[in-house]
Amino acid sequence: MSNATNTIESVLVENRVFPPSDAARNGARIAGMEAYEALCKEAETDFEGFWSRQAKEKLNWTKPFTRVLDESNVPFYRWFDDGELNASANCLDRHIGTPVENKTAIVFEADDGQVSSITYKDLLVRVSQFANALKSQGIGKGDRVIIYMPMTIEGVVAMQACARIGATHSVVFGGFSAKALNERIIDAGAVAVITANFQLRGGKELPLKSIVDDGIALGGCESIKTVLVYERTLSPWNRVEGRDRTFAEVLEGQNIHCPPTAVGAEHPLFILYTSGSTGKPKGVQHSTGGYMLWARMTMEWTFDIRPEDVFWCTADIGWITGHTYVAYGPLAAGATQVVFEGVPTFPHAGRFWQMIEKHKVSIFYTAPTAIRSLIKAADSDEKVHPKNWDLSSLRILGSVGEPINPEAWMWYHRNVGGERCPIVDTFWQTETGGHVITPLPGATPLVPGSCTLPLPGIMAAIVDETGKDLPNGAGGMLVIKRPWPSMIRNIWGDPERFKKSYFPEEMGGNVYLAGDGAVRSADRGYFRITGRIDDVLNISGHRLGTMEIESALVAKTDLVAEAAVVGRPDDLTGEAICAFVVLKRSRPTGDEAKQIAAQLRDWVAKEIGPIAKPKDIRFGENLPKTRSGKIMRRLLRSIAKGEAITQDVSTLENPAILDQLSQTN
Repeated sequence: MSNATNTIESVLVENRVFPPSDAARNGARIAGMEAYEALCKEAETDFEGFWSRQAKEKLNWTKPFTRVLDESNVPFYRWFDDGELNASANCLDRHIGTPVENKTAIVFEADDGQVSSITYKDLLVRVSQFANALKSQGIGKGDRVIIYMPMTIEGVVAMQACARIGATHSVVFGGFSAKALNERIIDAGAVAVITANFQLRGGKELPLKSIVDDGIALGGCESIKTVLVYERTLSPWNRVEGRDRTFAEVLEGQNIHCPPTAVGAEHPLFILYTSGSTGKPKGVQHSTGGYMLWARMTMEWTFDIRPEDVFWCTADIGWITGHTYVAYGPLAAGATQVVFEGVPTFPHAGRFWQMIEKHKVSIFYTAPTAIRSLIKAADSDEKVHPKNWDLSSLRILGSVGEPINPEAWMWYHRNVGGERCPIVDTFWQTETGGHVITPLPGATPLVPGSCTLPLPGIMAAIVDETGKDLPNGAGGMLVIKRPWPSMIRNIWGDPERFKKSYFPEEMGGNVYLAGDGAVRSADRGYFRITGRIDDVLNISGHRLGTMEIESALVAKTDLVAEAAVVGRPDDLTGEAICAFVVLKRSRPTGDEAKQIAAQLRDWVAKEIGPIAKPKDIRFGENLPKTRSGKIMRRLLRSIAKGEAITQDVSTLENPAILDQLSQTN
């Protein structure tokens, strides 16, 4: 479970409150706190009836469900499990014959600024043709397909096409290494990889297909029969005969109609790998029915999506945010959305604001890391300050990926939202499938740095390590006490790890443990997330297991003997990775230490990906261990933060080592 004590001290006090404006409240789906509280009461008093009503109203079913929730095998909850539907049909087919069919579904802006768009009717044709292409390669219902693609319309089409034929997709972020890709192919037992020759980011061509080749060459990928390659650029790439085919080749002559394959509501829509606290990545498995329901409901509730809105979520499809709020939620809601291939700082750090003006974006959803980096850019160069662009189209702002600190919230509110746009500071995880705690723009009074209150139907609480409820003002562990439709169904191929990770026996085995610490304010009962309670780091909104990074460092077998990794607060990325390393040689100092640290950073980037590169690497002759051999990570966390060691170190075998590890490189 956790090293945390029963309660977590909270030192942040925030007294600023921003009630919803009349403009935000007028016409909102949930207008005012009374409307919010009425929905919460309905969910509490008639739990199954509440969810049944939502599922019947929001989704199109091929076979209607008769059972709402099956709790016969806790914690393997099953929702609407005797019903059948198709995720792609609920995003595309449902709009055919309505005014939405001719509406723009996606406005795509490429890295170089070129803009193209596609309507719902045309997107359905593209998805259907690609679905038929997949079927022509022998891919069908129940098969797993790895998607390793740039942020393009083709990436969304690939996801939707898999869903259309009942294949389970697993999208891997384009920044991950060949080894990380290899591990995910093997764990999923994938039959195909959908990729591109290159991706374009920040004016550079970055390889994808060659990384796929390297990943497969590492071995264990005999299940892969097909690699489909989208030629994003004109640059040449290596073709493996008999295995590799281009999009153009497989799409040639394909029918523009592909009937959606009906699947059971519990059919795995996708597996999304997230780093765990052990070295092996966790394949978070999501269902079709419950996930799609929550994707649409949160688009309507959290973003108050309206027919005229232009929605922009800046997340990559390789992360859960890009699944729920790019590939599925906006399309299920019939929204027009922006998809962006590039990075926020190219060709200048005003790119986001320029795009909001150009595309008349009304709902903007991004990460605190991006906000903080753009604050820094605007402070150093007035030419890229948001004030230089017309942001009057904005109606709602959102924050995702990690808690947003109050001052960044205020900057976002003033300089991007013009002090008129509500900020929905959303708390959720890969495992929750969609928002679980968030303000509602037309109802919730906002407090900077707080994700405020749970959505209706989400029974969130803060407890101690025994599962006992804690009073408001006392920090503890965040849990959700009742199941909800979009929750994780399993860890792919590892049900025991699923139970141990999320439904620990110490809490009765039926309460979802989020893995985050939180505190509720004494006055409003608002939630504020205080950070991870386990050894998973949150780097720029990306969850990375310390054990995975440690394993990568120790894999440098010619150099590293031992390593321990902890997080420390970082103004830009939220958390930064600090690695403590023992080499198989004498401890280096000065320039030599810097050179070896750089070498190890590059090694971790190759093994896992650039996002996992340690910011700090410190060398010692040993690590601080108890006499039984346990590494005292609490001391390493204090060292990483630059704090004086005030804890009891009498159990340390080697207390002198602390001075060595305090020196940075």
